[in-house]
Amino acid sequence: MRRRACLALLPLAAAARLGAAAPDEEAVRRGRVLRFPRDHGAHLAAAIEWWYLTGALAPEGGGTHGFQITFFRSRTGLAEGLDSRFAARHLLFAHAALTDLGGKRHLHAQRVARWSGDPGSALAHASTQDTALRIGDWSLQRQDAAQRSRYHTRFGSARTAAGSGFELQLQLDVTQPPLLQGDAGFSRKGPEEAQASHYVTEPQLALQGTLRRDGQALAVRGRAWLDHEWSDTLMHPEAVGWDWIGMNLDDGSALTAFRLRRADGSALWAGGSFRTADGRLQVFEADAVRFDAGRLWLSPASGARYPLQWAVHTPAGRFEVQALLDAQELDSRGSTGTVYWEGLSELRDAHGQRIGSGYLEMTGYAGRLRLGG
Repeated sequence: MRRRACLALLPLAAAARLGAAAPDEEAVRRGRVLRFPRDHGAHLAAAIEWWYLTGALAPEGGGTHGFQITFFRSRTGLAEGLDSRFAARHLLFAHAALTDLGGKRHLHAQRVARWSGDPGSALAHASTQDTALRIGDWSLQRQDAAQRSRYHTRFGSARTAAGSGFELQLQLDVTQPPLLQGDAGFSRKGPEEAQASHYVTEPQLALQGTLRRDGQALAVRGRAWLDHEWSDTLMHPEAVGWDWIGMNLDDGSALTAFRLRRADGSALWAGGSFRTADGRLQVFEADAVRFDAGRLWLSPASGARYPLQWAVHTPAGRFEVQALLDAQELDSRGSTGTVYWEGLSELRDAHGQRIGSGYLEMTGYAGRLRLGG
């Protein structure tokens, strides 16, 4: 659900609800008109928010890599009345990962910082005017360039004794209008109207840039996907986690599908959309999406069993999802406090033919997504 991915920011969101209520013009509600570029920026009154960027890279010389960088913001509900630039009104997190299919490696890193909301903060910042995020030297920023929207991002991990480090610097050009998920950007996440988010997707981003790894700097090209989502509410109490896909099809279409799961594995809620390259949008109702699990992988690190093959049934057709590397589990207990699986995957049609690629995310398999972290 994307993003798809408030993860263990949820306990902080619970605290945030004790603070001041969001102004009506900023509240997550059906019928609110999203306006850009302002709504590309942060919504500081919302309890939880994230910008989730994934994609497939083709470095010079061959091979395929996947990447993920996600910036999270959580309103703590603390120090609301304290006039200090050091007050921890928000926590900013970031997760980054690189999947090397040829080397069968999955590298990841994480960042966390306290933030008062002061736009002049040097360590961490989330602009309310447009996408402009920073934690240390990791960043994601949007700008208007040559009559189109363009994103820039930089992130990576230092080389350690346990393995190789990496750094990515990417330019991502928007090729299609923003995809407003759900009802014009109001996306239900549960059986109650209040369980919802505002949800904007930028699929089919054309990327180019540089991958630095193992002492080499390689030019890369590829396709990427960006989700931006913000919410004031938590998951339904019966939900233990979710399964989500965001897929760029080779013909320029974009497929989103998700479900929230109960402890017995049944679907509590579902949704998604399919948009063709020429802009025709089909929004999926909750009872029209079904995920059927296939092959399971046992994580040697967490002991969780993740389905790495799925049959996803939607009103736009039946699709198959296949993870391209088993070991793409992320341990983010050093920041958001949870363990989940998120990785580069292939999309196939009902006949088993490859038609695209993107990312699969699965949470709640290494234990219930608990509000206490």
